[in-house]
Amino acid sequence: MSSISKIETTQTLIRNGDLTIECYFSKPENPKGSVIVIHEVFGINAHLRSVVDRLAREGYAAIAPNMVQRSATRLDLDYSAESLKLGRSHKDLMTAEHIASDLMAVIDAVNGWGQVAIVGFCFGGHVAFLGAMLPGITATVVFYGSGIGVLTPGDGEASMTRSAEISGRILMFYGLQDDIIPNEQADAVEAALAGAGVDHEVVRYDAGHGFFCEARPSFDPVAAENAWTRLLAFIG
Repeated sequence: MSSISKIETTQTLIRNGDLTIECYFSKPENPKGSVIVIHEVFGINAHLRSVVDRLAREGYAAIAPNMVQRSATRLDLDYSAESLKLGRSHKDLMTAEHIASDLMAVIDAVNGWGQVAIVGFCFGGHVAFLGAMLPGITATVVFYGSGIGVLTPGDGEASMTRSAEISGRILMFYGLQDDIIPNEQADAVEAALAGAGVDHEVVRYDAGHGFFCEARPSFDPVAAENAWTRLLAFIG
């Protein structure tokens, strides 16, 4: 159960050179740390905002940056096929270099509240995996991060080949019934982390893709609650 009832929520902007990144921000009066929350291709929608607020009620300054700011403003989509197509069109324009640059601007903006963790979902899980390689990130939680074992945003070798660049600890959640991420890909990512000597944990649930989101048909309340409990213990 969340322990803090009074939180402050706001829309805020973070500058990264000529780019202004839209963010949803939520925090309690005295944060015990910071968490960067990375959205799926559906943008900063109601579900994503609810995750940010939940983290704030657990004592964290939580912020969700618009990671597709270069091509889309105020992206807030439902889970329809049309929204999925639109969201993917923006995701496909991203590069690993843009991701690193934008995340560093966000890290710099929140590091006054103690240790910084990063949490991401699907496409955002891949972004969080890349974020784990940046200075200032102490803990990373990846929910069904798509594509990590086979590609990197923009162009280049699969992101998992850069696992040795991760200096903090990382927690990976996968669904055994995921129709987007084959189990073999999840196994390959786990092997890459182990081979690089990364402090990691991989948890698999008998669930499908998107199991954490109550707005999706694949929502699995048991897996979601277990993952939430593990997340909170992991980020400390």
